[in-house]
Amino acid sequence: MSRIRERFEALRRAGRKGFIPYLTAGDPDPETTVRLIRELEASGADLIELGVPFSDPIADGPIIQRASERALRRGMRLRDCLDLVAQLRRHSDIPLVLFSYLNPLLQFGLERLAREMATVGVDGVLATDLVPEEAADFCRIMRAEGIETIFLVAPTSPDRRIAEIVRAASGFVYVVSRTGVTGTRERLSEAMRPTVERVRRYTDLPVAVGFGISRPAHVRETWRYADAAVVGSALVQEIERHLGRPDLVARVGRFARWLKGEDVDIAD
Repeated sequence: MSRIRERFEALRRAGRKGFIPYLTAGDPDPETTVRLIRELEASGADLIELGVPFSDPIADGPIIQRASERALRRGMRLRDCLDLVAQLRRHSDIPLVLFSYLNPLLQFGLERLAREMATVGVDGVLATDLVPEEAADFCRIMRAEGIETIFLVAPTSPDRRIAEIVRAASGFVYVVSRTGVTGTRERLSEAMRPTVERVRRYTDLPVAVGFGISRPAHVRETWRYADAAVVGSALVQEIERHLGRPDLVARVGRFARWLKGEDVDIAD
């Protein structure tokens, strides 16, 4: 059983819901990314999504776009992301999903990528622009190395397509809470709950929800319907707000605990 499946099973047995932070690899630098992951794990993260910086991130809003730009300026590429994971695995067994667009994965070579992800300790991969109709070879190659394949379901996905998506998915299903790009929001979309309910008709896989979750109330609401909440832009924005500060890592950890509902002070 993969680390992802083990973690969701442990959460189910404990009657808890998961907290999944997203970070852009190499933002603000690779060493700090490793420290951030370890801090987030200590702050209660159950799984980490590690974004591969990409120059044309069509699904990402301005906050994560700027994070990718900062990482790319430092020369961060897919090879460096894998090296970062290898460094992390000296200290941590937290489940980790590589979050990427398909182009960098294809350029690296899927067979080589699957082998190296398994070697360094990546547990799953989510290619945001890979559609299930074209995913058979991708899934076969990844699963041969024990890598879970995560896919997105949108509120606009018809039931027929949801059935196709979950057949290609393993580990968990990622429900996008609303249409559009990533980013912080004042309110969650009313489409979240019915989308999660439709997904559950077709699969017993855990369901995580992301896009727009940026406040403790959002996390609590997501946990009412889904198995995990994914927080990306809000955490990346917290990193951006404190760039250059010696307490950046600690501040991001406190922000994560605040999102999970702990009574902590996040004021500057």
